[in-house]
Amino acid sequence: MKKYKESFKTILDRLHLSIKKNNLKTSKQREYTLKAIYDDGGHLSPEDIFAIIKKTCKSASISSIYRILSFLEKEGFVSSIEVDRSGKRYEIAGGAHHDHIICVECGKIEEFCNDEIEKLQVEVTASHKSKLVGHDMLLYVVCDKCLKKASE
Repeated sequence: MKKYKESFKTILDRLHLSIKKNNLKTSKQREYTLKAIYDDGGHLSPEDIFAIIKKTCKSASISSIYRILSFLEKEGFVSSIEVDRSGKRYEIAGGAHHDHIICVECGKIEEFCNDEIEKLQVEVTASHKSKLVGHDMLLYVVCDKCLKKASE
């Protein structure tokens, strides 16, 4: 499981403030959605989240999960990456910066950090008389397991 800067309770407290600020009703489904993503620590699709939540919240629907994810992303609780045509994957926002390696065969997503790449990005933008304010790096690969499978 991932290590987060904030405890789930702190995130939940912020969620309740955000719900109040937006004049929304309290919803267990929002909490369950956030908890599913937090507990998994990975990159979940809306369908993955729905499957997890459906076990405890029988009234959950996939359309409500999409609406909740949109709200959570807009409010900065989760961030998403679009790995392929199948749609977005979600993770808890606010952790340490990282980039992603995505297998185009099996869909496995790995996180990585590389100080040299980070430094090079700053240098490249400076050489263009610009200042880097953010970036997302997605490296698409065929992972070692898929390579082994293909060679068998």
